[in-house]
Amino acid sequence: MFGISDYGAFAAAFVLLLFLPGPGNLALISSASKGGLAGGLASVLGLLLGDQILLWLTVAGVAALLKTYPPLFMGLQWLGAAYLAWLGYKMVMAKPGEGPSIEITPGHYFRETMFITLLNPKAIMFYFAFFPQFIDPVNHQGWITFAVMALTIAVLGFTYCFGVVLITHTMAERIRANPRFSGFLQKLAGLCLIGFGLKMALSK
Repeated sequence: MFGISDYGAFAAAFVLLLFLPGPGNLALISSASKGGLAGGLASVLGLLLGDQILLWLTVAGVAALLKTYPPLFMGLQWLGAAYLAWLGYKMVMAKPGEGPSIEITPGHYFRETMFITLLNPKAIMFYFAFFPQFIDPVNHQGWITFAVMALTIAVLGFTYCFGVVLITHTMAERIRANPRFSGFLQKLAGLCLIGFGLKMALSK
């Protein structure tokens, strides 16, 4: 559909990746805790804008590879699959509670969350690993394919991020970390990432 090799898998994989712990999730929680719904929503918009900037920068690079160097594009797909599997392995092996802390200055939720996203050194590599896996080199429709993927990511991202803000705002005084459950979810997500990486590598 629209030159996407498996739209359902693409959407499912991105939903899974949204749940992975990282600076974006922590920024949303911090903003919603300090600024309520208004601060949380501003943080959501900042995160989505940062994602879209990185996403379209990545698309420009992927489009150039598709047009000019098809074999190099296939190599990028293999490297991307390996990166997803490596990221999953790190999650499986990580100790409970490992992760960065994020502090957001009150009143600057949109700007600071956008910069946290843009300056995340893993974000651009993630997009380069993720996007090529679901582009059909034969049937892709150029910018239409990329636009559908970008819109899907924006809609799913907003739904998830605003959900995080609502839950944090509603349960700000009740949310407590559960190391055993969090560790289980992290390892399960890691195994799923390894599976996605292997599936994409073996399907080429």
